[in-house]
Amino acid sequence: MKITKFEDLKIWKLSLTITKMTYDLTSKGVFAKDFCLRDQIRRAIISVSSNIVEGFEKNNNNEFIRFLKIAKGSVGEVRNQLYIALEVSYITKSEFGNINKKLIDLSNQIGSFVNYLKTKRRNKEFTTR
Repeated sequence: MKITKFEDLKIWKLSLTITKMTYDLTSKGVFAKDFCLRDQIRRAIISVSSNIVEGFEKNNNNEFIRFLKIAKGSVGEVRNQLYIALEVSYITKSEFGNINKKLIDLSNQIGSFVNYLKTKRRNKEFTTR
């Protein structure tokens, strides 16, 4: 399947789902009042989908790979911040487990996609458009 627009990317769609979950979690209770952590985690999760899109729109596999790696790093940042939120009792273990599972899945999917792009780059078979 040839990908012609970023909206076709499964990783982009999953990142939006997780962004919604993050906003829901950070809008409740004491988490909503901790402006520093709340805003930092929101910036980090927004960075995930934004870097996926920015890399795709560069229309260059090397740049796409670079931006996907940045997005993957932001996934790790969000996971760390969720551990902090769990530690200070802003979220429950159940809430943490649900979103963390999705973040791990997204990180794995981004990593697999990077590997795919590297293989196709060597074979010069893949273009994003």
